[in-house]
Amino acid sequence: MNRVTRAAGALILVIAAGCSHAGVQVTTRPMSPSFTPQQMADAWDKEHVSWPVPPLVRHADIETRLGEVQRTGVDLFQVEGIGRSVEGRSINHVWFGTGPLHVMLWSQMHGDEPTATAALFDIFDYVRRHRTEPAIARMLAALTLHVVPMLNPDGAERFQRRNAQGIDINRDALRLQTPEGLALKALRDRVKAPIGFNLHNQGWRTEAGKTGQPATISLLSVAFDEARTESPGRLLTKKICAVIRDALEPLAPGRVARYDDEFEVRAFGDNLTKWGTSVVLIETGAWPAAEPDPYLVRLNFVAVMTALDALAIGRVDGADKRRYETLPVNETNLFYALILSGTVAPGSGVAPFVADVGIVATRGVRIVDGQRVTRLSARIDDLGDLHTMGALESIDATGLLVAPLWDPSLKAGDVVTLPDWKAKRAARIIAQGEPAELVLLKAIGDQYRVEKVVRY
Repeated sequence: MNRVTRAAGALILVIAAGCSHAGVQVTTRPMSPSFTPQQMADAWDKEHVSWPVPPLVRHADIETRLGEVQRTGVDLFQVEGIGRSVEGRSINHVWFGTGPLHVMLWSQMHGDEPTATAALFDIFDYVRRHRTEPAIARMLAALTLHVVPMLNPDGAERFQRRNAQGIDINRDALRLQTPEGLALKALRDRVKAPIGFNLHNQGWRTEAGKTGQPATISLLSVAFDEARTESPGRLLTKKICAVIRDALEPLAPGRVARYDDEFEVRAFGDNLTKWGTSVVLIETGAWPAAEPDPYLVRLNFVAVMTALDALAIGRVDGADKRRYETLPVNETNLFYALILSGTVAPGSGVAPFVADVGIVATRGVRIVDGQRVTRLSARIDDLGDLHTMGALESIDATGLLVAPLWDPSLKAGDVVTLPDWKAKRAARIIAQGEPAELVLLKAIGDQYRVEKVVRY
């Protein structure tokens, strides 16, 4: 075993390198956090440099920013290429800090999961600006950080999950048929970091248990076997997750959850943990706002900075693993929007009936006039009694008629006559799988007033 003694926080780590059952023993004097979560959130609000819409970021943008990181922090950051994607785009490794405890962080293994990528560049800039202050100086003295900001640049170029081969890199840990997976494995084998952070996004349907709230951040202490054995390394990652929960709950109350810890024999996180790098998974979900990205990047920034500080000063040892274990477990029940208790006129000739309408949505990237833009695609997923379900937006349609948007020019306040859908079926009806283009109407005699147009 290798014994490493650190002055920071009188912390002693005993790490059996390269073994999933690594004896990670931490002893330390109790220490307070170097900063509060709110202080980190406020710092992000004032100083962040990340892109406003992470899905629009391309590999070329990453390379430009990495050049700036290296140029402005020439004596702090080192950048190297550790491989190339299927289509020849560089995969880059940024490392900084001089401490004995090595920590890996990698983002955008799935090309359409970019939130943490943006947050990592905010971390680079914050560390550069504040490197002489005690909290960051301690972090740099205690840790050496190894960051891969964009592991799947070909997928990012297309805003798709898989790489250019069509392979999910996160299921290629055993066969290693993707150059991107090979690069990550080679980096792990070289630096032998005992701790890793696997940074992802999860679907907007993910709910924090059965609370009706989105699982905005889901955490996982990754298992390395079917039995989900709690080795010393896995105990440490549970404590890291506990620290992150405590940091984020004041900023996202009720919206922190636990990812399913079932062992996946092909996955990188599970195998990295097995190989000796105990992994914390951070999955970013939905936020109930028209422009969710700033809230989500901010939470990732706070989560990672708080976790790194807890590792640097040894505070993680005092964390209660039960704070992780008692998190609500992810459910997949959340709607993007839920129209409640309306009288649905489906436009198919069927008589109106009282029902809730559940709408789901996904975000994609399109090229419009040569520019990348985001597009939200929404469809009707369910009809009926959905009052037990949660949603990012709930619309009370009690006393209103819910009809297909038969005229795209309709707007709130218009007074209209309802089409005769028994004589002629609507072009788009209210049914499962149909586009979510609806209008809420209030009866005024023989006519109706448009109360709200629902269209994404």
